[in-house]
Amino acid sequence: MKFTLSWLKEHLQTDATLDEICARLTMIGLEVEEVDDKAAFKPFVIAKVLSAEKHPQADRLKVLMVDTGSGAPVQVVCGAPNARAGLVGAFAAPGTYVPGIDVTLAIGNIRGVESRGMMCSEKELEISDSHDGIIDLPEDAPVGTSFAAYAGLDDPMIEINLTPNRPDCTGVYGIARDLAASGLGTLKPRLTPTFAVDGDTPTGLKIELDDERLCPGFALRLVRGVKNGPSPKWMQQRLLAIGLRPISALVDITNYMTFDQGRPMHVFDAAKVKGNLVVRRAKDGEIVLALDEREYKLNPSNVVISDDDGVESIGGIMGGEHSGCDENTTDVLIESALWDPMNIAKSGRSLGIITDARYRFERGADPEYMVPGLERTTELVLACCGGTAAKARVEGYKGYDAKVVDFPLSEVKRLTGLEVSADESKSILTKLGFSVSGSGERISVAVPSWRPDVDGKADLVEEIMRIHGVDNIKPQPLTSHGAVNGKILTTLQIRTRTAKRALASRGMLEAVTWSFISEDQAKLFGGGSNALKLANPIAADMSDMRPSLLPGLLSAVQRNADKGYGDVAIFEVSGTYENDTPEGQRRVAGGIRRGTATLTGAGRMWSNAAKGGGKPVDVFDAKADALAVLEACGLPMGNIQIEQGGPAWYHPGRSGTIKMGPKVVLGYFGEFHPKTLEALDVSGALAGFEVYVDAMPEPKKKATRTKPALELSPFQAVKRDFAFVVDKSVEAGAIVRAAAGADRKLVTGVNVFDIFEGASLGEGKKSIAIEVQIQPADRTLTDEDFEALTQKIVANVTKSTGGMLRG
Repeated sequence: MKFTLSWLKEHLQTDATLDEICARLTMIGLEVEEVDDKAAFKPFVIAKVLSAEKHPQADRLKVLMVDTGSGAPVQVVCGAPNARAGLVGAFAAPGTYVPGIDVTLAIGNIRGVESRGMMCSEKELEISDSHDGIIDLPEDAPVGTSFAAYAGLDDPMIEINLTPNRPDCTGVYGIARDLAASGLGTLKPRLTPTFAVDGDTPTGLKIELDDERLCPGFALRLVRGVKNGPSPKWMQQRLLAIGLRPISALVDITNYMTFDQGRPMHVFDAAKVKGNLVVRRAKDGEIVLALDEREYKLNPSNVVISDDDGVESIGGIMGGEHSGCDENTTDVLIESALWDPMNIAKSGRSLGIITDARYRFERGADPEYMVPGLERTTELVLACCGGTAAKARVEGYKGYDAKVVDFPLSEVKRLTGLEVSADESKSILTKLGFSVSGSGERISVAVPSWRPDVDGKADLVEEIMRIHGVDNIKPQPLTSHGAVNGKILTTLQIRTRTAKRALASRGMLEAVTWSFISEDQAKLFGGGSNALKLANPIAADMSDMRPSLLPGLLSAVQRNADKGYGDVAIFEVSGTYENDTPEGQRRVAGGIRRGTATLTGAGRMWSNAAKGGGKPVDVFDAKADALAVLEACGLPMGNIQIEQGGPAWYHPGRSGTIKMGPKVVLGYFGEFHPKTLEALDVSGALAGFEVYVDAMPEPKKKATRTKPALELSPFQAVKRDFAFVVDKSVEAGAIVRAAAGADRKLVTGVNVFDIFEGASLGEGKKSIAIEVQIQPADRTLTDEDFEALTQKIVANVTKSTGGMLRG
């Protein structure tokens, strides 16, 4: 939001300096982003041409002798057609920077004649686009004085970074109101426009909408007999100062109202409007040629103003070219309307239109200023263009129903720590336009029409705090509690960090991938529902929320491989999405290993091969990574169960499912199905996993028993080997669990060390060999003890798996 200092002081009676105003604006939440003090225009002075002689070497150039007020005349070579003796204009001496042409002047020699400066045109001083001749001032203009001060070019420009919740400050008047409330002056009241009204506005007006919120009000007035010429100089200067190009009086007035009062207006050429004006939803595929000379294809979500010929304006966003005003306009229809902020935002975004009107309407224009805004615009049109105003027509507006907030004054202290008296709090709210009633600790506060962002108690506290002054909060050290006993992070946060640390320690690099993937990838990994499709995706291949981390990680791995880095191990701990509810968002730790990026090393190196490295990654590498995450998160690994197989995107014979109990699925791991890799255009040796961090059961609040003291047995541990012949469908883990359960006190470890399949075992059979570690605790075991334990182990395995001890 840009404005000039003199523009602000038109609404604010204050003696404050520019620096004081800028400091106060930032203090009350209207952060100053840029200040242009117009110092670039200070070197220009008013000068008078004493003589103008033809250049001896050029027909179109003249040699001027110029009185700059310094005493001795200055010689200037000038090519302007209006250069003549007696002309008073703007002079720039050597060394002056000329902003309109981006040039710093120097003493020049033009066709053999020395030139010590320049007589400037309006374009060179950024007054207008005119460069047909040099500036021609009245004869009584004071020679030798500052041209910027004389022409009003020394008016500083201020730009504030306006937050989306402050529609009231999209106009200079609203900014002045805030400064006055902060004590930096007195707000000048809006004067009630006074002008004669003759006749009615004949153009019919209808609001034909299925939802009255889309256009809560519409005001219209006919003004006959206008003359659309240039706008007044003061208005042009203000618009130019904030970067707007003056066009014509009618257009400039609507732009001026937009920035002066925060009230976007629109003016139709009445002669180009056929029949009644109708506010309605656009028809699907309807086309409108807008004022930016571009055609827009509309749909029923857009609200338009139309006549018998079709769409004349996109409501609240941009007018149509067909009914725009030009130099031949004599009768105008001035429109002042209200629009639904959400609809304006969605329509503007979908159509790709950014305008000053949209900027204000999507934040919420003041409904109570709809009709007064029409009156003020009419007054400006009559003053600048003449004409006769008809009686206004107002449709749809039902008045403003103020929100009333029950406000305990103690909330200021509770939420901010500021000690603000009750009287000061009430005074601040009153100065900001709030209506305060009641006495005591609780008061009722009615919210003014220009503050749609204020809904509750916290909003009122914010208003009091920013006007009272955030700089009044005195810095204080934090209270020392000696020690922090309570847990700060949640269990999920702790486990997220722990999972990242565990995977990083295993040589994997953390990646951050997009939460959006293509529809085909989403369906490939169990997603693709309509609830998870983006309404406005940033790219065609980012249309769905991801149901899994794996598509993004696989694509990232392939991109590395395409650039020559084939041995890659990456992970990500982030969110996936099963549905559009909060419960449907999962916290998942996922990882991918490619090529030879195993835990023991990567690449073709003889030393790695000797240590078991240098081999392609497989399902067991992914399994080890997944189990490492679970162990790091503190899950009891003895309760973890591994089942063969996983989702369809994994290889059916080289994947597994991690469970805790029969129902709780903790994750999946494995190598990938060839069809999955083909669909993603990914190749190479690949293995990956996903662990559901949020599916892990919460740890017990209090330990039911303390961890016993470490007791080391003084007796020798013994290892015994067993080989069982079982069906090929039997998992090795079942044999391990059965052997370990034979005697929990004596059996301290079971490991699988060999798997054999052959014709000698029989059809559909395999041999699994295990090593059982036996640790006596209170005595040396005898042969009878070992025999009894052996029988229990064999019996347990036979009962659980149907396996027979191999002879």
